[in-house]
Amino acid sequence: MDDLEAELDRARALDVDELAAAIRSIGFSCTRCGACCRGHGDEHTATVFPDEVRKIVAGSVDGTGDEAYDWRDVSRPMPFGLETGDDGRPHGETFEWALQTDACGDCTFYDEGPSDGPGTCTIYDDRPLICETYPFSVDLGGAEPMGEVVDAEGPVRAHECEGLGREIDEADAMALAETLKERAIREVEEMIAVRDNYEPAEPGPGEVVVHDSEGAKRPDGTTYQ
Repeated sequence: MDDLEAELDRARALDVDELAAAIRSIGFSCTRCGACCRGHGDEHTATVFPDEVRKIVAGSVDGTGDEAYDWRDVSRPMPFGLETGDDGRPHGETFEWALQTDACGDCTFYDEGPSDGPGTCTIYDDRPLICETYPFSVDLGGAEPMGEVVDAEGPVRAHECEGLGREIDEADAMALAETLKERAIREVEEMIAVRDNYEPAEPGPGEVVVHDSEGAKRPDGTTYQ
């Protein structure tokens, strides 16, 4: 059996009650500090799946009935693996999409709000699974969870966040655990689909090709031929 298929079996076998217990043991309550939405000197690279991009676009319908966002407004090619040409433009092949960022490298959907108050996610109801479950991830024994691990309980990994260690009630922990399991399954399913649909491309100068679970795409989300 392939390693990814074995990881998928482990993801599907995750016990939600055990995940919830681990989350409660670690403790968490979001302080809305916005730290996880910022690049902190680098580009923010929260992974967003193709269907999540379309969900955000569909949820951006304005008062005229038109979609306020297009694919490029929501996502950008994951920068890992891309090279910068002499003209300053990125080129090459990469895998998956990252949420779009602003000029500071922060998530474009984070509104800092008033200087004396908490920030706001402007796509909160449609935010990707990685955002919905931060600061937690699940270790399935394959690829290491991205980001520095600051605490762990069973398969649950906690990443840097000022909300860690705070009390979380049973219902919230259970809801978070269910979403964390969903994310773990989706991430492995996505990797399998990327592997199965991958065909090498030959991008030219200034051209970027993104390989996701649906095949090869241009940065605007259209199919790459």
